Amino acid sequence: MSIHQQTTFTGRRETAEKAKQSLLEKFRSRPGPDHPETIKREAARRAVVEAREAREAAREAERAAKAAQEAAERAEREEAERILEAERQAQREADRPKAMLREAVLYATQRAQRGSRR
Repeated sequence: MSIHQQTTFTGRRETAEKAKQSLLEKFRSRPGPDHPETIKREAARRAVVEAREAREAAREAERAAKAAQEAAERAEREEAERILEAERQAQREADRPKAMLREAVLYATQRAQRGSRR
């Protein structure tokens, strides 16, 4: 039946009333909340939601573990760098008297060479 066949007001009203009745019957024929089919669908939905939440919790735990591992590795690297810098500083302190002695010898030899040229 085409929409153009019913051009009168009563025809359109009857068609609308039939459509409303059809929707109402469809709604009434739906199974209630205590129907086994409805209970089964709701249980399946809950299972899907719980599985999704479990996967998200596992991903979050994995991210936290990875962040903790990276923090530990970073702290270890920083400690190694601090130790290395302390060793370098100690070596510089140990080499300082040698460097001062070298400078003194160099200064003395240069002074002696200048004195011998005169």
